[in-house]
Amino acid sequence: MADKVTTQWKGDMVFESDNPRWDSIMMDASEEFGGTNSGMAPKAMMLSSLAGCSGLDVVSVLNKMRVKIDDFKMVVEGELTDEHPKYYHKVSVDYHFYGKQLNENKIKSAVDLSVEKYCGVMEMFRHFAEIKIDIHYHNK
Repeated sequence: MADKVTTQWKGDMVFESDNPRWDSIMMDASEEFGGTNSGMAPKAMMLSSLAGCSGLDVVSVLNKMRVKIDDFKMVVEGELTDEHPKYYHKVSVDYHFYGKQLNENKIKSAVDLSVEKYCGVMEMFRHFAEIKIDIHYHNK
């Protein structure tokens, strides 16, 4: 299995990139680097990919466990190195679960399975970053 994307320069600092299951996304540099902030930041998209990958795993596992939650979000923060090439060397992933009588043991198990076994993006990040995981339960 492989993925392929095509990324086209659109002028200035803007690029459009397709995706195997979506039309396209726009990427742009910040004004500080000659861009106009008219698209997503490429490095920050990596953090979104990490959250998306793990989130899909967690929801899938929770569904199989028949665990009910009202809402779920992840907050991912990455700290860049000071020297070029700048990359994320520290990443924190905070999982937030909302609901009534949350089953904390099963939720933790679902997160652990994603982090330790299923999420390929998490595994890629492990090769270059220290990752910190926290789970937050918001019982209504």
